[in-house]
Amino acid sequence: MTSGQGPRRALITGISGQDGSYLAEFLLERGYQVFGLLRRSSSPRTERIEHILDRLELLSGDLLDQGSLIRALDEAQPHEVYNLAAQSFVPTSWTEPVFTAEATALGVMRLLEALRHVCPDARFYQASTSEMFGSAPAPQHEGTPFHPRSPYGVAKVFAHWATVNYRESYGTYAVSGILFNHESPRRGPEFVTRKVSQAVARISLGKQKGLKLGNLQARRDWGHARDFVRAMWAMLQLDTPKDFVIATGQTHTVGELCRIAFEVAGLDWRDHVTSDSALLRPAEVDHLVGDAKHAQNQLGWKPEITFAQLVREMVENDLRLESK
Repeated sequence: MTSGQGPRRALITGISGQDGSYLAEFLLERGYQVFGLLRRSSSPRTERIEHILDRLELLSGDLLDQGSLIRALDEAQPHEVYNLAAQSFVPTSWTEPVFTAEATALGVMRLLEALRHVCPDARFYQASTSEMFGSAPAPQHEGTPFHPRSPYGVAKVFAHWATVNYRESYGTYAVSGILFNHESPRRGPEFVTRKVSQAVARISLGKQKGLKLGNLQARRDWGHARDFVRAMWAMLQLDTPKDFVIATGQTHTVGELCRIAFEVAGLDWRDHVTSDSALLRPAEVDHLVGDAKHAQNQLGWKPEITFAQLVREMVENDLRLESK
């Protein structure tokens, strides 16, 4: 590991996102010195980390600019690097496939190469995704062949295999967490879970009349981001680097998500939700469910927050926000 005295140092790309904010909290609780990479902007969005900003050291950098990655790594000299930055919204990957490939695929290669030269002893975590499995038969596990069904999934497969390649070619301690869907009140409003929880709040308060969604029968394995960041950290604590599927092992349809969410506000979802074919993906992913027994056995990890608890937390949070 990287030499030096004092607290362990971690660098998180994408620190201002959902996962980055929860991971930063988790690491601070364990006494880490936490550095975060933010893209240059006249008004960087830091609302998810506003409550811990005074405890973070933020650095300027971009996965599209390898020089900025080298400078950030040189300044932070991290023991652990968590790459959570990406263009991660699947629908956007259809409209901006080249940018998605640059950031989500080649960005990881740039970061791995910078890591190899600046701090080769640091441990590296890559945020892989269940979208890499796409139409592969469920349940999906570490040995399931990838069959991505979106430019985002394709880009993540490239990043995943780049991580494996650096591990096997250069001896880099590099792992990928193949994370299934994980949500929270900090989820962006463009994602279906937050789209639903916001709509419930707005409809119950008379601010919105209805909600249009795509495939109501699509099934997903949804967990809480707070649970999943524990697994990220645990993966970097093993003696030998390994990739793991992180999932709850339970699936729910988008329709079930709507039912539970609207029930929190005392409403019947069928009175408010309609399916709109214009919102369907060009290539749909119908059934993703993860088999996380290796993570349970080797990391001692299992989810603690149920799907119903997750949905209730999201709806109650949006009710508070919309009531202000």
